[in-house]
Amino acid sequence: MKNGRFVITQFKNYNGTAAWRVEGRLHDVRIRKNFKTREEAAAEKSSLEIKSLQTASGLREVATSLTSDQVREAEALFKRAEGKPRPLSFYLDFAFNNYLEPEKQKLLDAAITEYVSAREHEQKQGHISMPQYKRIKSDLERFNKRFPEKTAAEITTQAVVAYLETGRPGIKTYNNLRGILGTFFKFCFHRSWVVENPILKVPQYRIRRRGGMAQTFSVKQAQTLMEHFETFEGGRWIPYFALCLFAGIRPGVPYGEIRKLKPEDVDLDAGVIRISAYTSKVREPRKITIQPNLAIWLRAYPLDKFPIVVADFKKRREKFKDQFHLTHDVLRHTFISMFVGKFRSIGEAAIQAGNSESIVRKHYLDIKSSEEAEQFFNIVPRHANVEMRSPVEVMSKAA
Repeated sequence: MKNGRFVITQFKNYNGTAAWRVEGRLHDVRIRKNFKTREEAAAEKSSLEIKSLQTASGLREVATSLTSDQVREAEALFKRAEGKPRPLSFYLDFAFNNYLEPEKQKLLDAAITEYVSAREHEQKQGHISMPQYKRIKSDLERFNKRFPEKTAAEITTQAVVAYLETGRPGIKTYNNLRGILGTFFKFCFHRSWVVENPILKVPQYRIRRRGGMAQTFSVKQAQTLMEHFETFEGGRWIPYFALCLFAGIRPGVPYGEIRKLKPEDVDLDAGVIRISAYTSKVREPRKITIQPNLAIWLRAYPLDKFPIVVADFKKRREKFKDQFHLTHDVLRHTFISMFVGKFRSIGEAAIQAGNSESIVRKHYLDIKSSEEAEQFFNIVPRHANVEMRSPVEVMSKAA
């Protein structure tokens, strides 16, 4: 009889009573058992057949105190450990010794909501800018969509690295997002929502910058720009371009310095523009010296008659920004480069522009020659109906 096949037969004992016999082979061993009833024989036959199937499929019958669910979990864990260099017990010991359960379980969605609310409060207090707040909120909303229904404690370093590398972003973008996530998880750590900040083990890339790479206008481009806007819409754009181009005020609208600047901050008699801590991007007050040619522009187009920022600025700017290559900071970059070119003072340029000396040295040094800078600060109105004097004449009178 083949292994695994079992049959039940009836026979009579010596005393004449009926009995039932189970016969077959298991592991090449002959099995022969007698039972008083057919039901007992059938149960044994089924048991022997199960043992035979378990042997054929690699299963074993083992006495255990584990429940069925625990047995299945143990089997799954041993399967995951197949091919690993160490036994399963090593990895369990490592987890027991190194993993600490966070005191409070917080869903990632709820944690982000609470964190963004805290940053919104900081923005209203003036500690961070509105563009910075919006960037934080937007980046964290995208991060949350990647890990739905996860707690903050479940986000691992490996998961963060995979997220940061999605789409192969630029190094600067990668580092910026890493910084936002790092601050968020630090917030979670302080509230015991995570045991450790996973960003601490996420690599940060070093960016080697080349100096003198700021995008700027040439004298001719600056002259063409100002001449065009003298005759465009009655000259109402002139204060904006003159202040950003010849004083280096940060030109962003609606969150740049130019948007917060008030006419009373521009003192032509004293020859200075006062940037308050509220107006300044870096929250530090400064004074900008009004160059002679800028004084001429502001007298020709006075701020009590012409707006610093025109209405519906962004929509109207779209119509001509490509024509004049008006990138975000090209006006300010041009001023700083020309200032360094004319006065050869990195320290004074940093004070005037509200930058650090290292930034000025890295991006603006030796971009413009002294001759080109001199021509730049001699650009004056051509079409205004006022008596014009050159910057040299203004300086001579002041002396």
